[in-house]
Amino acid sequence: MPRIVSARVIVTSPGRNFLTLKITCDDGTTGVGDATLNGREMAVASYLSEHVVPCLIGRDPHRIEDIWQYLYKGAYWRRGPVTMTAIAAVDMALWDIKGKVAGLPVYQLLGGASRDGCMVYAHANGTTVADTIAVAKAEIAKGYKAVRLQCGVPGLASTYGVAKPGQRYEPADADLPAESRWSTERYLRIVPELFAAAREALGWDVHLLHDVHHRLTPIEAGRLGKDLEPYRPFWIEDPTPAENQEAFRLIRQHTTTPIAVGEVFNSIWDAKHLIEHQLIDYIRATVVHAGGITHLRRIAALADLYQVRTGCHGATDLSPVAMAAALHVGLSIPNFGVQEHMPHTAETDAVFPHAYTYTDGMMHPGDAPGLGVEIDETLAADYPYARAYLPVNRLEDGTLFHW
Repeated sequence: MPRIVSARVIVTSPGRNFLTLKITCDDGTTGVGDATLNGREMAVASYLSEHVVPCLIGRDPHRIEDIWQYLYKGAYWRRGPVTMTAIAAVDMALWDIKGKVAGLPVYQLLGGASRDGCMVYAHANGTTVADTIAVAKAEIAKGYKAVRLQCGVPGLASTYGVAKPGQRYEPADADLPAESRWSTERYLRIVPELFAAAREALGWDVHLLHDVHHRLTPIEAGRLGKDLEPYRPFWIEDPTPAENQEAFRLIRQHTTTPIAVGEVFNSIWDAKHLIEHQLIDYIRATVVHAGGITHLRRIAALADLYQVRTGCHGATDLSPVAMAAALHVGLSIPNFGVQEHMPHTAETDAVFPHAYTYTDGMMHPGDAPGLGVEIDETLAADYPYARAYLPVNRLEDGTLFHW
């Protein structure tokens, strides 16, 4: 019977911070899990090192469900992003080990492939509408069949999703939180213009998505969804904060534009009401923040009962370990919808060599045993941790607002 002999937390920052858990068994088999919580990485590092790792030593790595329940129920203090991210890291690493021992990719252990690949969407960000459309055309030329559109808002110095000149978009970019200004009125005027121009320039054979980033009231979100209906968006994401989930019923009453939500969710209980009442169309919970492969599959199974599909978060605040895990889940479940894809930097890809591939708008996790991702610890050590916060947002009158 194999046993866990060590579990180490590895922090590295090849362009941005990543937190990785590496579990080693007495037969030499290793597994890796992503534990990155954007802007709060060291909280998870401490949780793992001080509270989780001591509980893993000596355990049978193949008892994935039992270990998941032990870490969830045994802590007494359930849920929350720090706890669930730590559990996710352990869970991914254990599935990685099981796949390596079996000599199979994880998706085969989950029942095999339900499709040939996972459709992914690219990001098209620009300061102006024209800039965004130019980027979208470039992404479509790479084979993407779905593109998220974000553009600057006239009159605002900075806008969510729009990178600084000459840089790729990375929101966690300051030693202390940067502050942005926001105007809902200006925003609601520009987004319909963006989609009208995009359909004119890009045609109707590409899926167009948009992220509201929690910044509207329910009635404002209903108005935006109604304004966008003629352009048939694939979805609008996070139209309003989801703490009050009945708010989504009001949005539903005013628009047929599909709704996606849940990248900040960390358990099935966050998604239960929205799914059971069919108030959303896509659930965005991600493998690293929602308890790993084991728990994400439960969320997907609940969603499948109500014809809600997955659209898992996949920005660069997930390491390649989490991207691989998301693809293994997405390839295997029946109700996969789309997977977000922001390519990592060359430095990140070198630290995390991986088997997953992109071809013609689709990604595949590959057929390497386990997750198909490793961590080059020597190279990782060349990129020390650098504190980086997400921004905060204020209305034009200075009121702190949703970022």
